[in-house]
Amino acid sequence: MKWRKLGLIYAPDGSQWWARSYAHLPTADIVDDRFIRVYFAGLDENQYGRIGFVDLDIEDPTRILQVGPEPVLDLGEAGTFDDCGVNPCCLIHKEDRSYFYYIGWQRTEKVPYMLYTGLAVSRDGEHWERSAPVPVLDRTPAEPFLRSAITVTEDEGRFKAWYVSGLGWEKMGSGLYPIYVIRYAESDDGKNWTSHDGICIDFKDSDEFGFGRPWVVKDGDLYRMWYSIRSRSKPYRIGYAESRDGRAWTRLDERAGIEKSARGWDSEMVCYPCVIDVRGQRYMFYNGNRHGASGFGLAVLEED
Repeated sequence: MKWRKLGLIYAPDGSQWWARSYAHLPTADIVDDRFIRVYFAGLDENQYGRIGFVDLDIEDPTRILQVGPEPVLDLGEAGTFDDCGVNPCCLIHKEDRSYFYYIGWQRTEKVPYMLYTGLAVSRDGEHWERSAPVPVLDRTPAEPFLRSAITVTEDEGRFKAWYVSGLGWEKMGSGLYPIYVIRYAESDDGKNWTSHDGICIDFKDSDEFGFGRPWVVKDGDLYRMWYSIRSRSKPYRIGYAESRDGRAWTRLDERAGIEKSARGWDSEMVCYPCVIDVRGQRYMFYNGNRHGASGFGLAVLEED
């Protein structure tokens, strides 16, 4: 597999009150035959996160058509799981509704934050309302730390999801960091989920401690997953795995086909991939340095 980078697509210029910095977790949606809408999380001057978008020309996804003037999803009510920020995960279109899964986060005292998965619903694709003030992936006795960064597909008559699951927190240097793996869940309605035993993507060695934002595409009877690998000795890089049933995965990170650049906006790290097919081309939107502080870029698949 080989991806050809098309460059940095968007980074906030600081002029918008809700997006002074960052274009975190690019999440692409093909709206119609004219443009691709890429949702992202921007941070305001107090480092609170809201979801907005940019529209890209479907004929040339490196060309910006417009930047949304206001966020499409704001902070949750004070005291709820998403009162400090919302970050996009993925969209599913089903009949007359669209489901927008997102990460809701809160700052806390003993650990830096808590992360759980929320759901917003729209009938027109423009106006989004929370399905509930609580997460659709909340803490459970088996997973009490975090459950977030979900990717969802509708397959074989069910909703299937892969998500980040926390195993605990560990002190590294002067800070606390979550230890997190990727797990699998299923749902009949996209709102009530049953997680399955086992881990989809687990650590290869003691240097690895986390996997960020899985993205799953099904090609025929083959599931493909791209994700971010976080290590103690290295910044985020993109990994790749394959599966026949969506539960048991084989890591093939050497086939990911994309690395950090020698210089520029993604010279420190590459992370948080979002992979979509547009008119016979497969594209990857992704973040670079400082987890999206430098904006998001685009690559096109040249060799599979």
